[in-house]
Amino acid sequence: MGNYRILIRSSTSKELKKMPKVHLARIVKKVESLAQNPRPHGSEKLCGRDIYRIRQGDYRIICSISEDDVEIRIEKIGHRKDVYRH
Repeated sequence: MGNYRILIRSSTSKELKKMPKVHLARIVKKVESLAQNPRPHGSEKLCGRDIYRIRQGDYRIICSISEDDVEIRIEKIGHRKDVYRH
């Protein structure tokens, strides 16, 4: 696998700024690791949509993966109790 380019939505970057600092470093590290391995062990494709869920403690990273463009688009990052709500 090659290096994937990681794109983060502006609303998602705002969510990251509000996140508790103790969790932020681990989440950023996990997002950066997606460039090498876009589907790490434990990631799941969500039903009915072409997006994936990656777990990091109590937080979830929701992303779409484009093989053609070799990029990962981070759609949402949040606590597991809130991240699936619209």
